[in-house]
Amino acid sequence: MGKGLKFIIYFIIGGSILTLVTYYGTRDKGILAAFIAMFPIVTAMSIITIYSQTGSLPVLNYVKGLLILTPVWILFLFCLVYLLPRLGLFAALGIGIIIYLILSIYIIYYL
Repeated sequence: MGKGLKFIIYFIIGGSILTLVTYYGTRDKGILAAFIAMFPIVTAMSIITIYSQTGSLPVLNYVKGLLILTPVWILFLFCLVYLLPRLGLFAALGIGIIIYLILSIYIIYYL
C-alpha cells in the first residue's frame, strides 16, 4: 500500500471518529460520545501502523508512553470538570492544555 493511501485511510478513520463523537455529544449522549472517543480502536490502529513501520520495540515504547502520560491526561479532564462551569470553555481548555503540556514536558524530558 502506498504511503499516500495510508495517510488517506488514517485521515478517514480519524475524521469518522471525530464526526461520531461530535454527533452524539451534541445530542446529549455524552457517555456514548465518550465511549466512542475512548474506544481503543484509535490506539489499536496507532499500534498497528507503528508496528508495520518499525516493529515491536517502538510499539512497546509507545504503550509505555501512554501509561506514563495517562495520569496527566486525567488531570486535564479534572481541570475541565472543575473550570468549565466557572471560567467557560476556552479558559478551561486553555488552562487544562497548559497544565497538560507543562507536566508532560517535565515527565518526558526530566524523568
